Amino acid sequence: MTHPSTRETADGLAPSLRRLDLRRDVPADWIRCSTALAGPAFFDDWRTRLTGWLRREYGEAPPRTADAYLTAWYLHVPAQVGALLLHHERRVPTLRPADLAFRIGAGQPYPDALAVLGDDFHCLPTDPGSARPEATVVRDERALAAVLRARYLAHAARFVQAYAPATRLGRRTLWAAATDALENSLWWAGRQGGTPEAEGAGVADAALVLDAVYPPLTSASTLRLAEAADGTREWTRRRESCCFSYLLPAEPECDGCPRTCARRPSS
Repeated sequence: MTHPSTRETADGLAPSLRRLDLRRDVPADWIRCSTALAGPAFFDDWRTRLTGWLRREYGEAPPRTADAYLTAWYLHVPAQVGALLLHHERRVPTLRPADLAFRIGAGQPYPDALAVLGDDFHCLPTDPGSARPEATVVRDERALAAVLRARYLAHAARFVQAYAPATRLGRRTLWAAATDALENSLWWAGRQGGTPEAEGAGVADAALVLDAVYPPLTSASTLRLAEAADGTREWTRRRESCCFSYLLPAEPECDGCPRTCARRPSS
């Protein structure tokens, strides 16, 4: 597991963000999360772009698929920011919508770059920047995980409140997608290290943050080792939400899809 070094970290959050390729500003073609959540206009425009992309790629754009993609892509913004800072720096930044921004890609319309605009962060007592005025020190990693979980939940609640009236997806489905985004992001942050040890550290972070069910999140961590087709063991998880990709032409159901897992006998 990667922990912050003394190099630069005493300067505050900015060096952490540079190391993780997270911006500190909002260029002209970016969107602040608070703006996205202010009304239906942004999500209407984004859904239009997403629907157009699905039609170009697959020839069809089922409404449930577009809504599920948009939900997952948005929720990965606060989830990935929180996961990256926790995994690599053992810090938790503010995840308020006013303090996060993102850019939607020119091709596939998903958030392909992220920004953290606030300076405040929570950290451990051993953090070199713990004496800074914008730092709040917590007692241990479990307390730090609780801060991340609470901040992510607050942002996700704002999204569900803003997006629920504009989608056919129910609130339980939206919160299932929020659960998936958080666990996937923690796991992904570890996998980026490219080694089994790094991936295992991401799995450990997911178990730390989602050590139990925290409603309205719908599950604790479901990451587990399973045997692959070649006889090796690999990490896998049970999805909580359906992406509805199977509605696209010639697209199969995803591994771990809750639609099919529910029909399978327990192992």
